[in-house]
Amino acid sequence: MRNWKSFAGFVLFLGVALMSFWPAADASAQAAKEVVIGYTGPISGIAAEYGQDCAAGIEMAINEINAGEGITVKGQKYQFKLVKLDDMIDPTAAVNNCRRLRDQYKAPAIFNPVFNTIAPMAKINQEKGNEFLIMAYTSTPKVIEIGNKLLTASPPPFTVYVKSFSDIAWEKGWRKAAMVATLGAYGDEWRAAFKEYWQKKGGEITADKPANYYTETDFSAPLTAALATKPDVMLIGGPSASTALVIEQARGLGYKGGFILIDQAKMDYIENILKSTKLMYNTIGVAPVEQSPTPAAPALEKRYRSQYKRMSTWEVWLNYNAMHALSRAMVAAGSVDDPVAIRAAFPKAFPLLGDKFPSEFYGITPAGRMYCLGSVQVIDQAAKYGQVQLVAWQYKTEAEFKKAISQAQITGNVKWVFYKFEQEH
Repeated sequence: MRNWKSFAGFVLFLGVALMSFWPAADASAQAAKEVVIGYTGPISGIAAEYGQDCAAGIEMAINEINAGEGITVKGQKYQFKLVKLDDMIDPTAAVNNCRRLRDQYKAPAIFNPVFNTIAPMAKINQEKGNEFLIMAYTSTPKVIEIGNKLLTASPPPFTVYVKSFSDIAWEKGWRKAAMVATLGAYGDEWRAAFKEYWQKKGGEITADKPANYYTETDFSAPLTAALATKPDVMLIGGPSASTALVIEQARGLGYKGGFILIDQAKMDYIENILKSTKLMYNTIGVAPVEQSPTPAAPALEKRYRSQYKRMSTWEVWLNYNAMHALSRAMVAAGSVDDPVAIRAAFPKAFPLLGDKFPSEFYGITPAGRMYCLGSVQVIDQAAKYGQVQLVAWQYKTEAEFKKAISQAQITGNVKWVFYKFEQEH
């Protein structure tokens, strides 16, 4: 027995001694470090659902990246953590949230989906020694006009939709347009851009009767005034729920013409509220997510609905794509905490193709707008969805456009539309 105890003691001693000489690549050296990604946006208040959709897309991408063991930068593994702060679209709250995310959490990038709060954020994110990257979700051209060198934006500029929607309406023979779109800075921009393009084509604006889609539920007064001018088509839109009411009330007033939806209003959301497309005949708008012609879209859509128990929107998926692009840019930059280097590396994050993503991103403009295709669809006279049109706006020549989309992972019958790139202004 004594010999056995001596032998066991020797083995224990030998094991401890060997451990002391073991190579440094142990579990602690391989442990992933945490990188906080910030989000400030409307989590409560009048735009809560919109803000929650944006945050959910970021969150879903982060969960996927982390489940795949995160990212590796210069031999070190990293995983992401999303910290969400509510600003209720208040500029002061958004700036305060950014300072907290920057100072307390050391967030190298902060997402935000509202231009009215992005603009003041852009006044502090380039402070020397306190830089952070703004991941903007807004289609207004004004976000690029800021000239912020540490900003990216994921949706197409809404001018892409102004052109494509108007051109489709023109092909239908519609020449007289009335506008009953939402009040506010975004609605004002949309109406001004639509009016300019429509009149340039030779069309007539018969009425401009904006309404507050955020507070009103009875749109009969502006609709009655607009319909008195006998328009062929009406530009409408704001939050999708209110837009559904506008469509319902316009049809109730006897209107049988067409609708053009500003890109804020989503067809699938409106259909869900109205319980069908019966009242949505002759409507032109952004194609629903479930109509996206990419191989990855159906499974991603199904997984999102299962996890979040709600329908998905492009707010979900374009923020999802943007988060994946951000993680790739960090790897390309060789840094998770240098916003300047990460922003410079963004061109290396692309393409994001449809075999893995719900929509395709092909690159980024020097000013920071990601090359995201516009996705357009028409609900016809019989209230049926038509062919999806994918709108490329980011190329200077048709040859560049054809070369770029040769790599596309698109399924189904789609129509490609090309508009020559014009600097946002």
